[in-house]
Amino acid sequence: MDFQYKVAVLGPIPRDTIITYRGEVVEKYGAINHTVIGLSRLLGDNSKIFPVAHMRKKDLPAVQKILAQYSNVDFSHITDNDDQGDVICLRFIDQNQRLEKQSGIMSPITIKDVEELVDCDAYVVVPVTEFEIALETLRFLKQHNRDAPVIFDAHGPTNMMTTLGDRLLKFWVDRDRWLPYIDVLKMNLDEAKCCWFHNKYKLKDLERDYAFTREDLPPFAWHCLRMGVRLVCVTLDAEGCLIFYLNDQGEMEEKLVPAVRVDNVIDTTGCGDSFAAGLAFGVLTSNDYVKAAQYANVLGALRTQGKTFDVFKDFSETEKIRVAAYGESENAE
Repeated sequence: MDFQYKVAVLGPIPRDTIITYRGEVVEKYGAINHTVIGLSRLLGDNSKIFPVAHMRKKDLPAVQKILAQYSNVDFSHITDNDDQGDVICLRFIDQNQRLEKQSGIMSPITIKDVEELVDCDAYVVVPVTEFEIALETLRFLKQHNRDAPVIFDAHGPTNMMTTLGDRLLKFWVDRDRWLPYIDVLKMNLDEAKCCWFHNKYKLKDLERDYAFTREDLPPFAWHCLRMGVRLVCVTLDAEGCLIFYLNDQGEMEEKLVPAVRVDNVIDTTGCGDSFAAGLAFGVLTSNDYVKAAQYANVLGALRTQGKTFDVFKDFSETEKIRVAAYGESENAE
């Protein structure tokens, strides 16, 4: 299939050191590299993907070499002017849980970085720490290109970096300032917990790990949809993802889109970034949010199947995987 889209992907390309739960050490440049390359493979040669990031001067040549392998990726908006970029160490405790240390800090992506990209068909915003994307940048993009959807990963605003370099979860306190400029909001259950602080949670509750379950998701999703978000997507690891959106009658729909089963998980690093690529692709190419979530699940599953970017497939192969998992029907269970 011939796709002709221009997509900007905003976020860091950190120099990652990953220690797997099996004790293996993997070094690579991650985060939006997963999103960019996943979209590159899906959209094909007639589309153009523009990664927007800041990096250290010592890391930029290696990233350019990686992205140069993909003819539809224009990496001219990855700059090293400030000589600042993310450097992160991820130590996995088990297949999904990890301890994180950050020793390098990317300077924020501002209006200046995206002024030449106001004609894109979509913007995929994938920060990993709270300071990487300026709110004014999203506001600028929506003011100049209201029709292009903004797909936003809540991983960034719900994660902070301490003075000791520890990466910890935090409440997204100014959430409602961001929501009017977001069309598709993606997160996992832990991040959702950081988004739905409420008066019922008193100080005594915050002194411990207060209870947050899937039953808390519908009121949170309804709040986001009322603020202008079109689709809320919450990943549930092996279960798949829950999506929330308004139907033609203005009523909220909630659907579970089951995960794509994989028998052998090799590396889960970058699954969320890859999921965002599939979600963006589905939103761009289909008016069906369930189908978009299916593509997201497929790319998240593919990411687990190796340590390199070779895990990503072109549209034809990806579509075969989606149909094998969900059938020709676009309905979720």
